[in-house]
Amino acid sequence: MSLKIAIQGIESSFHDMAVQKLFPNENVQLVECTSFEKVTESLTNFDADYGVLAIENTIAGSILPNYNLIDSCNFEIIDEVFLNIQMYIMALASETIHDIKEIYSHPVALLQCKDYLRKFPPEFKIIEGKDTASEAKKIKDNNLKGVAAIAGKQVAEKYGLKILDSKIQNHKENQTRFVLIGKRKTIDSSYVDKATLKFDLDHRVGSLANILLLFNRFDINLTKIQSLPVIGKPWQYAFFIDVLFEDYNNFEQAINELKLNGTDIKTVGVYKHNIENAPSQLNTLVLNETSMLKSVSPNEVTNGEQHVTIKNII
Repeated sequence: MSLKIAIQGIESSFHDMAVQKLFPNENVQLVECTSFEKVTESLTNFDADYGVLAIENTIAGSILPNYNLIDSCNFEIIDEVFLNIQMYIMALASETIHDIKEIYSHPVALLQCKDYLRKFPPEFKIIEGKDTASEAKKIKDNNLKGVAAIAGKQVAEKYGLKILDSKIQNHKENQTRFVLIGKRKTIDSSYVDKATLKFDLDHRVGSLANILLLFNRFDINLTKIQSLPVIGKPWQYAFFIDVLFEDYNNFEQAINELKLNGTDIKTVGVYKHNIENAPSQLNTLVLNETSMLKSVSPNEVTNGEQHVTIKNII
């Protein structure tokens, strides 16, 4: 049985590469989407089991709309993976860099290459497209002369395009973090060591400092904080944070204490910090969970439903 995973883009895109990193040994069926919103729609409509979204880049920064998409649709971050992103400019085999009048790519990719693109004359057209791979494929499919795309090297190889210039991003060290999202009701507390949280703060002096002090008391390390405006509430902000912890029980106690103190906090995901890009353990965890459900004794059956105690997500 294959996993159906929705991505923004098509085969050979960076999102596809992220899926391959997460599930190198799994039978995966891609659900190709034209936008990040379509990815979450695919999950909502049960057209896909999970989705993969880029969430931040070391040059372009956080992709803020994707935080809101995950939160507003009540999905959770289940896994993460990091890709080293190298950008290439590509066109038909007959073209040279001097023939190019237009360049297409995804807005985030263009932002990562803005220093390079400044070298072109003012009349040169830089156009935002659907995604990196789709814009490159369009050049090949429609035999577009004078047009180039910015994408990964693997895209040029797949669609038979000529690389006109290599590694054109602003900085050579360019990484993008992708997250696997979906619906999940349980976690393996022995496996996880990272969480993404969202909270709203009032305007009391020291509100944020008190939260950070509490994390320190429970040996929880704050690794990222991102503020987003609260829609419909001018000049009020929600905070998304990433934290690392060694003891899940400490993390759980910290969250419970924040809630008892009146902090409006939501767990967006509890998962494994994956800087090593290890394959996802999603299928193993699901199989273990299913095995536990099958092993429930008849005495634990109520109203025709089986109940088993597994650590719930906060």
